[in-house]
Formats: sequence, structure tokens, C-alpha cells
Amino acid sequence: MTPSRPSPALTGWRVLLALALVFTMLTTTGWTAVRHPGGPRDFLDAELAAWRKAKVSGRALPDTDSPPMRLAAFFASLDSTRSLGVADRFPLLVGNLNGAPVSLRYRANRTAIARSLESEVQRAKTARLTRDGRHQSMRRIHRFQALMRPERQILAFDPSGSGRAAEVFGDVERAERVSVIVPGVDTNLLTFQRSARKYSAPVGMAQSLYAAERAASPHTRTAVIAWADYTAPAGIGMDSVIGRLAKNGAVRLTRLIDALPGTSNIALFCHSYGSVVCGVAARALPSRVTDIAVAGSPGMRAGNVTELRAHARVWAMRDRGDWVEDVPHLQVGGLGHGEDPVAPEFGARVMSAAGAMGHSGYFEPGTESVANLAEIGVGSYSEVVCASEDTRCSSDIFEETAA
Repeated sequence: MTPSRPSPALTGWRVLLALALVFTMLTTTGWTAVRHPGGPRDFLDAELAAWRKAKVSGRALPDTDSPPMRLAAFFASLDSTRSLGVADRFPLLVGNLNGAPVSLRYRANRTAIARSLESEVQRAKTARLTRDGRHQSMRRIHRFQALMRPERQILAFDPSGSGRAAEVFGDVERAERVSVIVPGVDTNLLTFQRSARKYSAPVGMAQSLYAAERAASPHTRTAVIAWADYTAPAGIGMDSVIGRLAKNGAVRLTRLIDALPGTSNIALFCHSYGSVVCGVAARALPSRVTDIAVAGSPGMRAGNVTELRAHARVWAMRDRGDWVEDVPHLQVGGLGHGEDPVAPEFGARVMSAAGAMGHSGYFEPGTESVANLAEIGVGSYSEVVCASEDTRCSSDIFEETAA
């Protein structure tokens, strides 16, 4: 029998960890931006400058970095006409303001996407682009066109650099339970959704989980957010084995959670490097976050569940064919992300990932992995299937909220 070769991704992790002290290696940032006149950054800078000078009913607009509660109070003080006026004048800002009403963000982002589409079409016609540049421009045009479909609820949209986005499935304002998917490496605006390998991208993950939750508990009002609104590492580079981007992402994730409307219970479903983001965010999350579930995790930047200092229950799963199993789970000098979350000594509730078939398959419809995630999402904890090594993963849970 011919031994299988390690995946390129696994080889990359081994090399990076072995050469951690060799600082001449190439690093990646995940944000390779090409500035061009009239581009996304110029639009955003113009909006920021105008926002700082603008007034509504004689009052200055709040700082865009204000806490969600302050921003929510500001918009609550406006009538519908003035709210719509602010959103239409500052679509890139309002569409990404945690604290602005969800419906207003949807409207603002539709305006921002339409403007970005028009700008990119003009750029493709007039700019002197390389062959690769033209290909990338056409991909952006197709992405913007897809995001413009009338049924889509875009909660966040930032076209600058590699881009960020978030989308809601269901009614997040009326939901009893909200699930947030936090994806990993190579997540950006162009990979937000895919035609091939659909369920390895945030949109496909969210669609699959939302369908599985509705099947698991038809009478539970659920919503799922595909959250790609942080700067993820680009490929298996230095950024993927340190915590810098995870720390920045954790701040953004916490702000999202703080701004979600209503009193719904919230569960986080964190894949690959997304589990690093969730691990860093864990201690700052509010108590309405009841569950954190990680899949294919390289670590949560902790030695065990206790070190996470999370109020939430912590779940973990990994498919037997996932290359991340062979990643050295350690943390030395800021490199690596700590203990393996499925290891007994970590202390997570380890559940089955049957059917996942590798690192990118945890949300494939019909798999036991996505079914388990859905049971957590709707609160049917007794229905979760544990991994064969741990038959007690769903014990000592007394909150059964699903119908």
C-alpha cells in the first residue's frame, strides 16, 4: 500500500512551526489592496469626512467607533425619514455600524453594493489592467451582482482591500436563537460564496446550517449569520500561526454580538482559524452566547476550557480525514494556538463529525457534523451525537429550548 502524502496545507504548518525563529520567511497579511482613483477606500474616506461635519436636526452625528448601545440610541431618536436620509447619504458607514437598525443596514449595504458595482464596471472598461487584474475585476463584478439579489440580507459590506461581508438568513430581529458562523483562512469578499465546493464558503455554510436547524426544530425561530467581517489570514503563512488577526477579529466579533437585536440565545460555530478568533473572544462575550462550537480547529489559544474563561459551553469536532489533526498543537513565543480542542485534556464536549470528509466538509448537508451543529443551534442538546471516544458530551445540560 502506497503511503499517502501529507497535504500542502499540513506541510506548510509543519514548516512554519519548525522555522518559527527564522524571521526572513515571507509573511502574508490577508489584505493586498490596490488603490485606484474612485475606488472603495476613496468612497469610505469621503463618507467619513462628510460624516464628521454633518448634523441631523442640529445635532452632530455620533463617532462611528461609538459603542453599539450609543449608536442604537442615536438611531432610535430619529424618525424614519431622517434615518433613511442618513443611510442613503452614508451607505458604507451605516451598513457597517453595529448598533444601527438591521433593516437600515440592509438598505445601506444595497446602496453601497450598487455603487461599488457601478465603479468596478467603469474601472473594467477604462483602466489599463493586466490580464490577471481584469480577471479579478470581473470576479468582483460577479460578486457584487450576486450580493445585489433582492432576497439577500447583507449585514456588513466593505469592498476595500480583499473585502469583508456578513449575511443574515432568517429574521434576526425576531429569532429565538441566532447562530453565527465564523470562518477561517482565505475568507474574503471573493470567497464569501462559491459555486464549486459551495458548503466550504461562509454563505454555503450558513445556508446548510439554517436548513438543518429548521429541519431539527421547525417551530423554533432561528437565524444564521454568515460572518466574514474580519480580516482572515491569506493562505498558510505567518498570519495563520500567530494571534494578531484573531485578536482584531475577536474585537469585531464581540461588537457584532453586542449589537444583535432582541434577547435571543446565540451560538458561535467557528471553523478552522475562525476557532482561534472565537477562543480569543470567549472571555469578552456576553452571557447570551450560550455555546461555542469549533470544527477543524488548530487551537483556541488556550490550554483548556477553563483558560478560555467563557460563560458558554464549549464543543469541538474533527473529522478523521482533516489534515489539521497533524498540526502540532502548541503555543511557543506567540506561535501556535494551544492545545487541541478535541483532546480529552482540553475539556470540550467532543461530538461526532461523521460524514464531513476532510477539513472543509463540516457543513455539507446530510452529514452528522452539520446535524450536530444544528441541534446545538436550536438548543436540542440531548440529540447531539458524541464522538466515539466521548459518550458524555451532552450530559449535564438542563436547558432544552427547542420545540
